[in-house]
Amino acid sequence: MAVTTALSAGQLAHIETALAATDELLATAYPGDDGRRQPVHTVYVPADQFSTALAADWGRAALDAAGGRDGLAALAGELGLGDPTRAGQLAGLVAAKLSAEPIEDLRLDFEDGYGARPDAEEDAAALAAGREVNAAVAAGTAPPFIGIRFKCFEAPTRARGLRTLDLFIGSLVASGGLPDGLVLTLPKVTTVAQVEAMVYACEQLEAAHSLPAGRLRFEVQVETPQLILAHDGTVPAAQLLHAGAGRVSSLHYGTYDYSASLSIAAAYQSMDHPAADYAKNVLQVAVAGTGVHLSDGSTNILPVGDPEQVSRAWALHARLVRRHLERGIYQGWDLHPAQLPTRFLATYAFYRDGFEAAAARLRNYVHRYESAIMDEPATARALARFIHRGLACGALTDAEVLAATEISIDQVTAIALARPVPNHPVTEDSHV
Repeated sequence: MAVTTALSAGQLAHIETALAATDELLATAYPGDDGRRQPVHTVYVPADQFSTALAADWGRAALDAAGGRDGLAALAGELGLGDPTRAGQLAGLVAAKLSAEPIEDLRLDFEDGYGARPDAEEDAAALAAGREVNAAVAAGTAPPFIGIRFKCFEAPTRARGLRTLDLFIGSLVASGGLPDGLVLTLPKVTTVAQVEAMVYACEQLEAAHSLPAGRLRFEVQVETPQLILAHDGTVPAAQLLHAGAGRVSSLHYGTYDYSASLSIAAAYQSMDHPAADYAKNVLQVAVAGTGVHLSDGSTNILPVGDPEQVSRAWALHARLVRRHLERGIYQGWDLHPAQLPTRFLATYAFYRDGFEAAAARLRNYVHRYESAIMDEPATARALARFIHRGLACGALTDAEVLAATEISIDQVTAIALARPVPNHPVTEDSHV
């Protein structure tokens, strides 16, 4: 039976031409997840306090603060994370994490945590930071992601920030090269022009040190309302991603600078303030589809002092961690070793709470098992991404995932990243 269509070849060609710019925009500006691991947290320490043993020291301090594995199990119970069996399971996983990889992402801070010091002192610290980072990498004690936060590009600190960045990169190159997990943090960004200036600085540093083009990437700290809404009514947080020439790796919300800039009283500055939620909602929409990560900020209520204060601070931190995970923000900041127990307990509980249902739905989707839920490809990717993230941080094990999903880890990863599934030919009606 012959099929007749009304649209001519010329008309179809006209549509193709009209949408060519849209196709290019979607392919270049919204490439999707590139498969990079996103750390569950970032830890900041003054730059001159870093040593090759710092991560292990934080892990031991965190375990001591919680009272060891038994203390972690008790804390999990106090936080309502499960019955004794489940709490013990969480405690075992978290104790192993604190021993093997207590810090996933570490920033040697030359900004607020370091302060204003004589130039000669900061010069020496920047050079030492490069050497110490490479020493930690060589010794196998560095976190998977590590780098510096230098001073911002506002006029009073711009030259100092650039000089520290310059010296640090030069020191890395001279002492062994740039580590794979290098991260650079540009704080207190207010305009797209500052991001463009950082792109230029990266280009010049790459040329000076014979580095591959695009090797230097950076994250942007959103600490000013000017990035959420500019004077002309635009949203610079979205624009800077595309002005960053592919170098912007993540956006980090800065709880206290942002809150203070809105004149929110100190007692009410928090990650869960409505003003914070509004800013993060804007950022979440801005990064969607771009492959750029998003991080929540920190709480400065630390679990130190008398037992009652420690208990309250742990409960607050665990609640805030769970809160941003439920809202689709998978990273935050930690400021003290005693925050690590609740960071990982709350994070692991989040993934383990949702694992059984996610695994069953993914299994049913891939194998076309009859189910009361009719999931679509986009939902299957979300289910796989959830499991993929849980595996990356240690909340889930390969054996658990294999048993529950009845597919390989490679297949889970491929579905999560919308890539061809290994050993699974794609057909028109294929589910993956």
